[in-house]
Amino acid sequence: MELLLTDLSIVLPCYNEKDNIVPLVRDLLSQMDFLGGRLEILVVDDNSPDGTAQTVRHSFADEGRVKTIVRTANRGLAFSIREGLERACGRILLVMDTDFNHPPSTVPVLFHVAEYADLVVGSRFIFGGGMPDRTRYYLSYLYNIFMRLALGTRIDDNLSGLFAIRREALQRLPFEQIFWGYGDYFFRLLLLAQRMSMRVIQIPVMYGLRPAGEAKTRFLSIFSGYTREVLRLVWRRLQE
Repeated sequence: MELLLTDLSIVLPCYNEKDNIVPLVRDLLSQMDFLGGRLEILVVDDNSPDGTAQTVRHSFADEGRVKTIVRTANRGLAFSIREGLERACGRILLVMDTDFNHPPSTVPVLFHVAEYADLVVGSRFIFGGGMPDRTRYYLSYLYNIFMRLALGTRIDDNLSGLFAIRREALQRLPFEQIFWGYGDYFFRLLLLAQRMSMRVIQIPVMYGLRPAGEAKTRFLSIFSGYTREVLRLVWRRLQE
């Protein structure tokens, strides 16, 4: 059976985002309304105890472009993103956070630029990008310099997590080597895309603030895990 493609699939991995997910989806529907029925939004919920999935289903019961996927096994950010990408039908697939960290207003830009590239990355660290928390901005900026030197990447923001990719480019990537762990999946994706000579374009993104709920990222513990993974990748490269 031939897969019927939409123009754009937006994958929204989430956990305990009941208060943010509905306004986010409404904003995305508004931003991308010019696509009409050629848009799908996949809310990939890791069985949130706060009722995130139920809230989405109730709020968009009559909106065929919004689909809810509830995961009860092998949970985690990277696995959620993988399942969303595997079940998406878009020519272009876009992944973003569900806490308004990634502004919906950047989605039309990502979509249009992805018509001319294999992979489009939203970056805080090119002209026009940034984030309101200046301490975390500079710490992330310095850490990205370390990553670029260690891994040899040519991307300014290796931890963005905001990206759009063409279906044919995504299908060339080895999912098993990328989609596990937490945000470290993203720099593995970028590294492999670079090694495969994909056309990668960065666009500036100004991060927003979470309007409701609590952040799940613990800065120091997350970055210690990222450092271990960077060193593992460096060691593997030295063994090749």
